[in-house]
Amino acid sequence: MNTSISTWNEIIQHFFPVFTTPTARIFMNLVTGWVLCTARKTITRILPLADPQNLHAHDAYHRFFPDALWQSRQLWKLLAGLMVNIFYPHGVILFDLDDTVFHRTGRKVNGAGWWRDAVRSSATQVVYAWGLNIVVLTLRIYPPWKGQAIGLPINMRLHRKEGPTVIELAEQMLKETADWFPERQFRAHCDGFYAHLAGCNIPQTHIISRIRRDANIYDLPPKRRRRKRGRPRKRGKKLGCPQRMAGHVSHWKKVKTIERGKVKRRLIFSRIILWYKVSPTTPVRLVISRDTAGKEKDSFFFTTDITMKPQKVLEAYSGRWCIEETIKHTKQVLGGHQPQTCKRLGPERAVTLSLWLYSVVWLWYLRQRKSHRLMIRVPWYSSKSHPSFQDAICCLRRRLWQERIKLMFEDTFVHDKNTEFLIEALASAA
Repeated sequence: MNTSISTWNEIIQHFFPVFTTPTARIFMNLVTGWVLCTARKTITRILPLADPQNLHAHDAYHRFFPDALWQSRQLWKLLAGLMVNIFYPHGVILFDLDDTVFHRTGRKVNGAGWWRDAVRSSATQVVYAWGLNIVVLTLRIYPPWKGQAIGLPINMRLHRKEGPTVIELAEQMLKETADWFPERQFRAHCDGFYAHLAGCNIPQTHIISRIRRDANIYDLPPKRRRRKRGRPRKRGKKLGCPQRMAGHVSHWKKVKTIERGKVKRRLIFSRIILWYKVSPTTPVRLVISRDTAGKEKDSFFFTTDITMKPQKVLEAYSGRWCIEETIKHTKQVLGGHQPQTCKRLGPERAVTLSLWLYSVVWLWYLRQRKSHRLMIRVPWYSSKSHPSFQDAICCLRRRLWQERIKLMFEDTFVHDKNTEFLIEALASAA
């Protein structure tokens, strides 16, 4: 597909092969209505904006999530291919990985359960929430205005109580993505919960994550002497845990890092080790980071790419914050948990479409000319210099409303200040 995509319809039509011909039209109307809807993202609220002329029965839109003939994995595969071709034509592809709970109501929501709510839980109190536990894989891209990276969802799995674990689902997604792009190399960034992925031997993929402060780590096994009896050693001598090691380091290296678009000064120490419990055969690079001002606690990271510079490890891991922004905006702006579909594949597909929509809205916005990437400016936020997802979706709404109003009035349309005020109000409504 030509990478000079600029219009919304052209982007949506790229995904038509996933659907049957009637369902493709429903899909086009539904995602457009979802973008234009500023109320709760239920089907009945989206429907008047998706199909204002009532060309299709409302039942067709309600059946789209639980019963329509389409597969989420085909949708993700097409999206991943499109994103990689545009943003990563060459080089190592950067991923971020995390899980989250999409809150739902109702006892008969398929796939829902009680899960730990990471947002409301603390070190002393665990809070549980009813909903769907989703594992998300995002493509990390750096926008033309620099600053913080953007995480674009390209794959997703629903974690069920009786099914594979979160770690197994993450491994499945990484291996599936490697199959989609067999000639490319990947680097996945995840928090310490997913550190065990380092021992899963995922093809073409390196892992960057946190390592436990009290981890049992070892030196690399010594070279085997010639003509020595017995099997070769699998690990070297035991080292002090990372936290104890940090207390004995005397030669720190002072570096400048760029973390979330800001310059930081750090003291770092690096060493190649064997984290035998997690990755018994593959050595990893341990990186210890210390704040030069002494205000922050020491941080401990590792990467399975032992050729990577320690400074780059810190910068790469700090960019993982973009997936947190992705999850927040998918819930708060796109209302990924709001469609009231409960049966069969409905709940999972609703979350799939909301995450997919987040990627597609950003894709449309980034493909616009610089002069067309409008940004909302308010008096109380005078320091704002970079557009947010709210700006991207408002810009898209503005364009869609302009086209819709022109089509409605045809030759009698007059673009005056009143019309512009109306379009601006519709686009900026929250």
